[in-house]
Amino acid sequence: MFRFLFDRDTWQEVYDSFSKNKLRSILTMVGVWWGILLLIGLLGSAKGLENSFNRLFGSFATNSVFVWGQSTSKPFKGFQEGKLVRLTLSDAKKVEENVEGIEFVVPRNQNQAQVIRNFLSGNFGINGDYPLLDQVQKKKLIHGRFINQNDIDDNKKTAVISEEIYKQLFEKDENVIGEYIQINSINFKVVGMFENGNVNMGPTSDIHIPFTTFQQIYNQGDRIGWMMITGKPEYDIKQIENDAKLLLKNLNSIHPNDKRAFGSFNLGKEFAKVTGFLTGMQFLTWFVGIATLIAGVFAIGNILLITVKERTKEIGVRRALGATPFEIKRQIVVEAVFLTLLAGLLGIISGGWILILLDHFFGQGADAAIVNASVSIAVVFIALIILVVLGTLIGLIPAFKATSIKPIEALREE
Repeated sequence: MFRFLFDRDTWQEVYDSFSKNKLRSILTMVGVWWGILLLIGLLGSAKGLENSFNRLFGSFATNSVFVWGQSTSKPFKGFQEGKLVRLTLSDAKKVEENVEGIEFVVPRNQNQAQVIRNFLSGNFGINGDYPLLDQVQKKKLIHGRFINQNDIDDNKKTAVISEEIYKQLFEKDENVIGEYIQINSINFKVVGMFENGNVNMGPTSDIHIPFTTFQQIYNQGDRIGWMMITGKPEYDIKQIENDAKLLLKNLNSIHPNDKRAFGSFNLGKEFAKVTGFLTGMQFLTWFVGIATLIAGVFAIGNILLITVKERTKEIGVRRALGATPFEIKRQIVVEAVFLTLLAGLLGIISGGWILILLDHFFGQGADAAIVNASVSIAVVFIALIILVVLGTLIGLIPAFKATSIKPIEALREE
């Protein structure tokens, strides 16, 4: 069989067969070409959207929920409607200890302040944070380090600034580590600089200082602005959110059915929606692509049936000269597989060019909608295997048709 594939006469016959009607052969291949083009183009686009989403949210522990206090909507235990709810460090500790499935609870605080360095200044968000934040919302550090436990324990006046603040308060290429900035007229030593993020969860994160230092300079006591709750991967973050809110209502004497007392943003739930959409898009892409491929391959089968009809006399001569039914079938199957593979390879190349154009026009810049639209080599091989299998199966139909004609009847065919 394999020697047959390397026989020059085999491919000369394939060439003669399709060169007799070039237009028909080209039109036959269009269906398969279009199917592969759709498959590669849509899969690559879906991957590009996934990459864009991961770039936006990749620094976050996605199985997370943000919870903050608002005001009550129901009177309860002597408290009137409209009571302002303030979360505390004790609340965060209780949530971490009593809600099942929690991995981390990160208390946070935020305020706006004027930041000055030499003769340059600006108003920026000041965040009081623990070192744990860098595990659940990873900062891409360019220089230096993030806040550490020594900063917390000693109430140090250290600061980690964003790249954007560096551009506004420092000269280009100026050293940043070890320099001082003034926050509310208090000097803070810069110990780190991080890359600007593409998305912010909660208030803008411009400058991070130790949580304990923030509590002192803003006289916050044990109050916190909000808490970031991260669940273990095997637990449902929506259930964790409900359990945490119910516990906080008990701790703060709030009616169990009060839906306004606590605000929240469930990143895990939103992330699941997007990943579900991307999975569905990939499934739909495979379905549409393979369905189009099958339609294209059937078109090839139909054309080969016509070709077999036109070559009835030739097949009769070959049978009379001693060609076996297997040799006739083998030749027709090779023609079918050759057509599908050629059309498929052209489709893969065309799809690749489309992905290159998508990346050029929509994949550049920090806010790119499609990032590195591409398909893996494995997907290309799977597509080629599908083509070979479909081409072989569809080639068997005209092959059996060709060998069903008796040689004497084929020779009489006009």
